[in-house]
Amino acid sequence: MTKRKNFTAEFKREAVRLLESSKKQPSDLARELGVRRNQLYKWKEQLSRRGEQAFPGARAHDSQSR
Repeated sequence: MTKRKNFTAEFKREAVRLLESSKKQPSDLARELGVRRNQLYKWKEQLSRRGEQAFPGARAHDSQSR
């Protein structure tokens, strides 16, 4: 069984910013970031719904973060 990757809140916010501002295809961006494309859309939805309160459980420092 593989261990799930944990990403910091900062990583998630940056990924969403890149998704919204980049001219790259979402699938290409996801591949570069090492996440699934659908995960980018989930993070975008969470950020739009919760704003600064999004990703409360995301750790500040994580060995799996990028």
